[in-house]
Order: sequence, then structure tokens, then C-alpha cells
Amino acid sequence: MNKTRYDILDGLRGVAALMVLLYHIFNDAKSFFVWPTPVGEFFHGFLGVDFFFILSGFVMGYAYDQQWGNGLNFGRFVRRRLVRLHPMVILGVLMGAIAFIIQGCTKWDGSEVAIETVMFCTLLGLFMIPSPSSLDVRGNTEIFPLNGPHWSLFIEYLGSLLYGLMLHRLSTKWLRVWVAGGIVSIAGFALLTNDGGIAYGWSSEPVNFMGGALRMLYAYPMGLLMARVFRERQPKPLHGHVFLLCSLALMVLLGLPFLGSKDTETIYQLVCIFSLFPTIIWYGARGSICGWKQQVVSFLGRLSYPLYAIHFPLIYLYIMWVERSGYTYIGHSHPWAAAFVTFACALLLATLSLLLYDEPLRRWLNRKTKAE
Repeated sequence: MNKTRYDILDGLRGVAALMVLLYHIFNDAKSFFVWPTPVGEFFHGFLGVDFFFILSGFVMGYAYDQQWGNGLNFGRFVRRRLVRLHPMVILGVLMGAIAFIIQGCTKWDGSEVAIETVMFCTLLGLFMIPSPSSLDVRGNTEIFPLNGPHWSLFIEYLGSLLYGLMLHRLSTKWLRVWVAGGIVSIAGFALLTNDGGIAYGWSSEPVNFMGGALRMLYAYPMGLLMARVFRERQPKPLHGHVFLLCSLALMVLLGLPFLGSKDTETIYQLVCIFSLFPTIIWYGARGSICGWKQQVVSFLGRLSYPLYAIHFPLIYLYIMWVERSGYTYIGHSHPWAAAFVTFACALLLATLSLLLYDEPLRRWLNRKTKAE
């Protein structure tokens, strides 16, 4: 099997991005009203980040492992990653600043924030620099308070740098050792922390940030290791409904409601990242798809990153509406309408961003950098 691209994995990235969007819509405003179960409890959507990390490692290893020393050096690698990732980072930060200004430049507790502070926080975000606690403009310790999910993009940057500097040099044997150490580290962290689980990384609190780093230090190398083993073994391709089956499995895993206890939750999350997510990616890489289905799946993959990078400013506005609307009971139709509008607007903005901004800009940047 000598593929130039894994279409099904692209599509699964899109499915995971949609589940993360649903998770944020239904979970982040639930302190103000309660959705009917199970629709309102896409509780495990945060695990989409770990799926992204493993998938990114797999795709990175497949795309670059054999290019080192054959025209690819660290500088060119970093340039490629910046061209791929940073245009949407910039747009996401600017959209977050606009959303914060629309909200009245106030923290969640209602206290006002000086516009100069907002502008400085915006500047840090444009350069992918985490905001210190003194610039926590929303007041809930986010390291990227204008667009919270950008914490995982920051971790993605760190993972790319780690790969470019070190991980690609490791033999498969030592990469296995690294992954084994990552399993022990993240499992120990998840089992020993007070809250349990692995839903960490977004906060400036030291334990939280360390949890996010451990998620990457396991998941990213795990994807790299899988890519190497996959290339060596060349497993037989699978045909049929591979994308549908993998998508359904991923949606179930990310959409399950809270499982009832801290210990049960922790075990479930670890099983997902250690076993179930790698299995889905492995079988997705073996699958094939063609015709109009390939076009749909390809578009899902293209849409996934813009959707992830820009959807959360809309979630901030959605939460603001929920908080101020007074619709606190589940039987009212307005929360459902607002959730649908938020979902539709996120898809529309992501599509426009992809077609009118991200892809044209990346094509121009690629031509420019190659010319230089």
C-alpha cells in the first residue's frame, strides 16, 4: 500500500472537529440551563484533541520521515508548518478579539477590561504566545483567553518543533521506548490528580498546563510510531464502509455522556487514547474511498482545521446570549434555535475562511517561499 494521501483520515479529522464543536455548544453553556440527556451531554468531545494529536503524528511521520536528509532541513520544515498552521491562528485570534469587544470588554464576572489590555493580549495571540495570568482578560485562567482552543494549537506547535529537532532522529526502537514512557506518564498523571482524567492543557495553572503537555508527549509520538510501523508492514487495504464505521465509532466515543465516577471516567479516557483512537486511525489508514464520496470526505478534512481554529469566538457569543437570555428551562425552543444557529454559523464561517482566506493565502505563501 503506497498511498500519497489518506483520504479517510482526512475525513475523520473533520468528524472529530464537528464533535468538538457540538461538545462546546452543548457543554460550555450548561451551567445556565440543562439540555435533555443524552443530546446535551457530548461530554467526551474534549478527547477530540487527543485524537487530533495522534492523527497529526501519524500524518507527520508519513509525510516527512523519509524526507529528512533528502532536501528537508529544520528551517524548511518549520516554514512549512508555519504556512500550514499560522494563517488560521491569526484569523482565529482576530475573531476572538472582535467577539470580546462585542461582549463589552468584560470578564465573566462582569468587571471591565481596558482596551489596551485586550490589544496586548491580541498581539500575544497573533504570535502564539500564551497570555500570563495578568492578561487573563476573561478571568478563567485560559492561556489563550481570546480563543481558548488555541492552547492545543500551541501544543501542536511544540510537538512539531520536537519532531523537527529530535523525534524524527529516533530509531523505531527508541520511539517505542518514548511512547511507553508517555503511556506511563499520562496514566500516572490521570490517576493521581485530584480531578482525574486528562482534560487539561487550556489553563495557566501549572498542573493544568503540565497535563496538556503530557497529552502531546504521548499522543504525537504514538502517531509517529504508528506511521513507521504502518509503512514497514504495508497492511492490506480495506474496502467497503471503512469511513462510515470509523466515523460512527469516533462519534460514539466522543459523544458518550459522563460515565458516573472519577475512576470510571479516567479509565475510559485512557482506554480511548491508548487503544481505541489508535485502532480507528490504523483501520482508517487502510481504507479507501473514491468518487463523490472521496470529494465529500476530502472537503471534511480541509474544513476541519478552519472549523477548529475559529469556532470558539462564536461559542463565547453563544454563552453570552445564554447567560443574558433568561431561558433556563429545557422546554423552551430558543436555546435549541440558538444552538442550531451557532452550529450553522460556525460551519459557514469555517467554509468561507477555508475558501476565501486560508487556502488562497497558503498557496501564495508556498509560491513565495519556494521562489525565495
